[in-house]
Amino acid sequence: MHGFGGNKGGQLLTLTADSLLARGIAVVRFDFNGHGQSKGKFEEMTVPNEIEDAKCIYNYVMQQPWADTTRIALAGHSQGGVVASMTAGELGARKVVAVVLLAPAAVLSDDAIRGNTMGAVYNPLDPPATIALMGGRLKLGADYVRTAFRLPIYETAGRYQGPACIIHGTGDRVVPYTYGERYHELWKGSEYDELPGFDHGFSQDVYRVAELTALFLAKTLR
Repeated sequence: MHGFGGNKGGQLLTLTADSLLARGIAVVRFDFNGHGQSKGKFEEMTVPNEIEDAKCIYNYVMQQPWADTTRIALAGHSQGGVVASMTAGELGARKVVAVVLLAPAAVLSDDAIRGNTMGAVYNPLDPPATIALMGGRLKLGADYVRTAFRLPIYETAGRYQGPACIIHGTGDRVVPYTYGERYHELWKGSEYDELPGFDHGFSQDVYRVAELTALFLAKTLR
């Protein structure tokens, strides 16, 4: 599951998919609503409706003849990590057997409370209809802020108590690594890979992160 403003074709996701496929593990990548090739407007995207997207993909996979429906895992980067964690919490460990979070952006709720998303400042108690981001390239909708303001990220994710791996870099200035640490504390027995100096996109060595993800999932799923 890709992050905020990203798409299924990001290098981190494609490298991870290639590593898993090389190990004989099927992978599904997709674009959330308002992203990439999916329908919808970016300004109508919210974390809750991305969770619904994830559930639709889960149901799709469950119907495929190549799928082992007893061994389905979720993995996500940044906001996609939040969506993966909350989806796992809603579905439960009987339906999701493993989760990998890459720099999970649970900071998005705190950003909404502060009224500052990616440098765009607004009144969180009365957000405008749209908020311009990235020099106007993207427009964030008011519903995103309203839902993020009270989003029960850790409370929902905590309902999942299965195998999990969290990977986060200490050089992440978008989502401080302490948000990843909190997932590790929440999910007892989870693996936590803290990468010194790595940024939010793991640009220092994206291949290493893809391999760590694939190794964990291959070990857990088998």
